[in-house]
Amino acid sequence: AAARLAAEQEVENLSGLSPNPEKDIFVVRENRTTCLMAEFAAKFIVPYDVWASNYVDLITEQADIPLSRGAEMKGKCGTNESELELSWLDQAYTLKLSFLKVRARRERAGGAAAPRAPHRPCLSRQEGHNTSRGPEASWKLSRIQFTYDTSERTYFKDAVSPGKHTASSHRLSALVTPAGRSYECQAQQTIALVSSDHQKSVQLLLSEVRLQPFDIPADFVFSEEHKCPVDQQEQLEETLPLILGLILGLMIVVTLGIYHIHHKLTASQVQIPRDRSQYKHMG
Repeated sequence: AAARLAAEQEVENLSGLSPNPEKDIFVVRENRTTCLMAEFAAKFIVPYDVWASNYVDLITEQADIPLSRGAEMKGKCGTNESELELSWLDQAYTLKLSFLKVRARRERAGGAAAPRAPHRPCLSRQEGHNTSRGPEASWKLSRIQFTYDTSERTYFKDAVSPGKHTASSHRLSALVTPAGRSYECQAQQTIALVSSDHQKSVQLLLSEVRLQPFDIPADFVFSEEHKCPVDQQEQLEETLPLILGLILGLMIVVTLGIYHIHHKLTASQVQIPRDRSQYKHMG
């Protein structure tokens, strides 16, 4: 059964189709149907220790590790859980993203709401609220796991005690999106991960994100997008001057129209003479 499932699952790295060399495109297909699509640019900022020049003190350096365009990938799709796993540079680096669909909260007979699970804090500050607590079903990025090897020489230079470490999220609830829609965010987002290397903080920078791990309507086709709050704000800032300009232009047109009508009415009225001698002269 496992072999049959593996045969029915296909993964495709379509990053070569992206005009942005930093943006990657990944597709997971199951039973010849697209079940997960992901487009994003990703970079990790990883602190690590090196010896100072006196070989006594430790100093902290920083490695900037981009997601490689030629990354190998695995993926799996489920009704309520999906997963995307990427690895590059001979598996020196591995990124695993887990997605979870949250069902709508049911109501008891009589309209009373069923008890909700205790609230759990989340690391993501990009989302204004967790829609899983509302009446609408949703999906979210529920876990991030990044494994890196400080003995790899492309990004790490003379690391102390080189070896593999894992940076993970803790009770993550990010990219919260209504069920049946895709998530889109062009703005850069930062998600903090905690590393097994002395609890160091690893940062994941995401940008140009378009994601949908569930309910894809057709092959290689995203559902209607759900924009992140930052993109919504930027869109409002871009359109607001245009709206204000249109309103101002309309007010000018209306004012000129009223003035024109008033001028015509005033010019067509018969002026009544104020001096009675004018009547005598006319007689």
